[in-house]
Amino acid sequence: MELSFLKTLYQRPGPFASVYADLTRTTEDALKAVELRWRALRADLEARDAPKATIRAIEQTIDEETMARRSEGLVIFAADGEVVYVDRLPGPPRTARATVAPLPDVLPYLAERGERFPHLVAVVDRRGGEIDYVTAEGGHRHIDVQGDEDYPIRKTKAGDWNQSRFQRSSENVWKTNAKKVAHEIDRAADRCGAEAIVIAGDTRVRTAVLDEVSDNVLEHTVETDKNTTVNDPDLGAELRRILRLKTAERVMTVAERFERELANGQRAVSGMVATTEAVRQGQVETLLLEDAPDSDERLWVGPEPGQIAMTPDELRDEFGVTSPQRAPAGAALVRAAAATDGELVVLPPEADLQVGAVLRYTA
Repeated sequence: MELSFLKTLYQRPGPFASVYADLTRTTEDALKAVELRWRALRADLEARDAPKATIRAIEQTIDEETMARRSEGLVIFAADGEVVYVDRLPGPPRTARATVAPLPDVLPYLAERGERFPHLVAVVDRRGGEIDYVTAEGGHRHIDVQGDEDYPIRKTKAGDWNQSRFQRSSENVWKTNAKKVAHEIDRAADRCGAEAIVIAGDTRVRTAVLDEVSDNVLEHTVETDKNTTVNDPDLGAELRRILRLKTAERVMTVAERFERELANGQRAVSGMVATTEAVRQGQVETLLLEDAPDSDERLWVGPEPGQIAMTPDELRDEFGVTSPQRAPAGAALVRAAAATDGELVVLPPEADLQVGAVLRYTA
């Protein structure tokens, strides 16, 4: 998972209030339920001495999202009376929580956000098709493709005196339109860097389109018989299934590389002490962290991302930090990795490894 999108978040000094709000509206008294859940979170923030202005800013954001009914889950990071970062979750958070700490509580968010692969969905028919694509940054675009040819679209019934001629004409129309759709799919896939592509629609039209697309598109394409629109929930479910498989594949690939490098005694480290030292030195290419949002592991940090250590004395002696602060280890490691353009892989709780890293280079 690429982490550069968090850099602006870390430009603010703490403390940070981090809120994972459940905005689920499944009952008749949905608004009341959301309000009660927010009250509980607000009480947690007040108990941790969050500034009143920061709490008000968070409350306003939750109220606006609740009225807009745009999501069932929201993650908010706020500091110094302002909401610094907000994102909608695909559903309610696994655990509604509110914390106040020197660093934002990002690990639960990153675990739920998961890998965000640029992807494309296309639904094709004899007249053309429609394409939706999403970039790695979350940018979305919809493209309608109208075929250049629209007559004759359908074949004639058996027995017509000119059956053969019209059948050949309709086949040619389909192929002409398929070529145009394929060209647009190629362009869109290249534009967003698609790593997952789903093409749906009539079998024969799909085949005609796939005959025309580039090898790169073919390499990332999964077909489905659903003859629908790009907004169909079933098609969306199929896309999510494919993206989950891509995520699992990514985690497995990095984990295998980590184990190989560690076994060879080369570009990998494991354990909190070695990983903290590597991330402090800017050696980390990919940080591996267990999905354990309630871990009690702590590190000492200073105001700069690279100021991270096992003890406060290390920060004082090595960086001259006069007031070291204690922060959740995952939050501290992610901040340091993001600052040096490192990536993150969140490991499932059943993984044997709690923390480790694949390195760019050895010291």
